Amino acid sequence: MKHFTPETFLDYRYPSSPLISPDGKLTAFVLREADLEKNSYPGDIWVAENETGAVRRLTAQGDALSFAWMPDGKIVFAASRGKAVEKAKKDGAVLTQYFVIDPYGGEATPLCALPVSKGSAPRILPDGRWLVSSKVDLNRPDFAAMDEKARKAALEEYENPRYRLFEEVPWWSNGNGDVSRRRDSLFVCDPAAGTAQKVTDDYFEVGAVDSAFGRVVYTGTKFDAIMPVYNGLYALDTATGESRVLIEPGSYRIGQPKLMDEKTVLVTLKSKEAHLYAHGDLWLVDAETGEKTLLTEFDRSFGGGAINSDARMGGGQTLKLDGGKLYYTSSEDSDCFLHWIMKDGARSGSLTQPGSVDCFDVKDGKVVMVAMRGNCLPELYSLSENGEEKQLTHFNDWVVQDYAVSTPKPLNFTASDGFEIHGWVMEPVGYEPGKKYPAILHIHGGPRTAFGAVFHNEMQLWASQGYFVLFCNPRGGDGRGMAFADLLDKYGDVDYKNLMEFTDECLKQYPDIDTGNVGVTGGSYGGFMTNWIIGHTDRFKAAASQRSIANWITFEGTTDIGYHFNMSQHGTLTELNAERLWELSPLKYACNAKTPTLFIHSDQDYRCYMVECLQMFTALKMHGVESRVALFKGENHELSRSGRPRARIRRMEEIVDWMNGHLKG
Repeated sequence: MKHFTPETFLDYRYPSSPLISPDGKLTAFVLREADLEKNSYPGDIWVAENETGAVRRLTAQGDALSFAWMPDGKIVFAASRGKAVEKAKKDGAVLTQYFVIDPYGGEATPLCALPVSKGSAPRILPDGRWLVSSKVDLNRPDFAAMDEKARKAALEEYENPRYRLFEEVPWWSNGNGDVSRRRDSLFVCDPAAGTAQKVTDDYFEVGAVDSAFGRVVYTGTKFDAIMPVYNGLYALDTATGESRVLIEPGSYRIGQPKLMDEKTVLVTLKSKEAHLYAHGDLWLVDAETGEKTLLTEFDRSFGGGAINSDARMGGGQTLKLDGGKLYYTSSEDSDCFLHWIMKDGARSGSLTQPGSVDCFDVKDGKVVMVAMRGNCLPELYSLSENGEEKQLTHFNDWVVQDYAVSTPKPLNFTASDGFEIHGWVMEPVGYEPGKKYPAILHIHGGPRTAFGAVFHNEMQLWASQGYFVLFCNPRGGDGRGMAFADLLDKYGDVDYKNLMEFTDECLKQYPDIDTGNVGVTGGSYGGFMTNWIIGHTDRFKAAASQRSIANWITFEGTTDIGYHFNMSQHGTLTELNAERLWELSPLKYACNAKTPTLFIHSDQDYRCYMVECLQMFTALKMHGVESRVALFKGENHELSRSGRPRARIRRMEEIVDWMNGHLKG
């Protein structure tokens, strides 16, 4: 059997965004894979026959990442290709070219070109017009009003600016770059005429959208200085282009709205008065008057909760109405299941098997989903009305057939705080009882996420390198209710104790772990916790702190979520209680650190800006601790999951070399 290497992921294939055809016979989906030469992840549209599971590829240029079914059974998708797009770019205009393709064969042909920037897949309205979302840049000059010479100079300055202009908070967004005075907007488009009417205000930021029963509802908020946390709910009259407020912004965090019928919207609402760690409860909102009725309290993720993994790519639906039932994904403990709920509050139990349902579509009670099962990477599965799952695609079967996959073994125990902690141990590949092996403790991000027994590429790589791999869900994670998730003003306390006690339990139950050669790593919240650990114990022989947080005060003022995240996680802000935020900052305790530490960070990580790792690195160096920074250019917070292939390879080489050098030397 082969061993995993830093390059193995290059051959993985990632299905996403399944959508069932109008006649229910086919499921179209996007399939992505790494292209090392282009250093990217091209994506194309494929279709699967729902009865036989036979799959075939429809597009081949690697640029078809969003699509929709048309009523006539053809597929429409957006792609930046063709002479019209090239001319628009040269002239300083915005244009999205849409193509149509027959799922039973033939080439993609141009359908229409709309004057929007990187338009989304269309939502087709009853009158044949389209609802499209697009990013609008309010900083963009009016190139059309300029003569050719002025336009050329202005376009050069716009595309290659000499400086960056910020006027709002947040001024940048992870994965999106600069966002000051840039808005996600809604357009009603006429594909036949090639026109697009913007139906949201210039400074309005659109959130989630739903269209059904001839209605359109959406969430969002208008601002020109600081983006509010508490948004509003709106209904759009597509005939007039006017919107009506259903829930005024400022009182609730509003989740993704779903029309249950022509009169009723189901949505999660979390009020300002709710506990900061609470999930939103489910409410019914009258689509005409905005009157709200509580449907049920809810203590889990709703339309989310995919289990933590670095072996998926792409998105898809996590909420879908079918036959009066609103199907949704939700995490329960260490799995993400599919459920449904009805307008009268009736709810199903778990409809799917253990693992992770990442996204899905449903029609007439039949479900097609992208899911992770056992040691397998994501594949398409069908779910019949009687609950029988059938694997439709087999893009990644070769992994478990050809590679020595280490199966996570559960290790649960009751922590000193009274909560049961659920964890796993992966044995090193080629494990021989009685022989000593080093180990790596891996800490998930979030903290409102969860590990499970699903496939995780980098943990398989460590097992192939001869390590025990230890991972668990400490307090703060998803799927266990608010009492378990509540870390408000508790970072570095109950979670730290859980992790240390879990490590102790692993060493007790697996005596072949070499207690003198245990490393620790984690990213984002896991990076924070790694930084915290090295300042509070020297039990670990080496550490790899990834996309981490070191100082909550600098985090608040330099990141895309910092201005509200400190309040939601710690209950305070710098201006209110800087002393408390400093007490919670790993940087304060860096003077105690002795553990050799590698810092992995990206210079465009706007979720946890690079100042965090650089502060911690400097502090360790000032105290004589061996440390190293691998700062990846042009990458962001998603480096480990969707970073460019060459950067991902180098990242894994850095971590493996660091751990091997300190735990095997």
